[in-house]
Amino acid sequence: MSQASRAIKPKKNSAFKHLMSIHWWMFYCYIILFVGGAFMARLPRDFFVRNPLYDFHKTVGVLTMALLTWRILTLLRVWWKKYTKRLPKYSPEWMQKFALHTSLYLFMWAVPISGFFFSNSFQSKNVRFLGITLPDLFPQNSALVELGRNLHFWLAYTFFAFIILHALDRRKVVKGFWRRITKRRIKSS
Repeated sequence: MSQASRAIKPKKNSAFKHLMSIHWWMFYCYIILFVGGAFMARLPRDFFVRNPLYDFHKTVGVLTMALLTWRILTLLRVWWKKYTKRLPKYSPEWMQKFALHTSLYLFMWAVPISGFFFSNSFQSKNVRFLGITLPDLFPQNSALVELGRNLHFWLAYTFFAFIILHALDRRKVVKGFWRRITKRRIKSS
């Protein structure tokens, strides 16, 4: 690459790099949550590792909520730097990406909150993070357990569908990520 082409290439700011780092950490957390949630929901109630798996699932869910808060604060910093200099072009493509990302952020919030609702409705004081019992967000109400279960299930799978839409929208990034992880796997074997 010549000096001229290096000078033309836009420089990513550190806030953007930070945002992408949080993005990938959350990606790994969501993989654990989706795979683990689908697996443990099919386990028989009396299976000996079922309760520890649910505790682990809830811990990763709480961690993801903390990462989401960090991510939103970082995103606001990125937006501030980007849009104080120049407002976005409100094209149909920009509006579509904005709607998709807004939906993703809403699901990133709604799915764990529905998990809290489900857990708190089922049994009071049962959401723990690394062994620390968290305060209930919702009162225990056995009449709402089935509603909580359905909300958490359907919101999670709808969120998964939106993640697929996001991956399709960002095909180049997904292909690059896949190449990187397959190269690492080949080098380590």
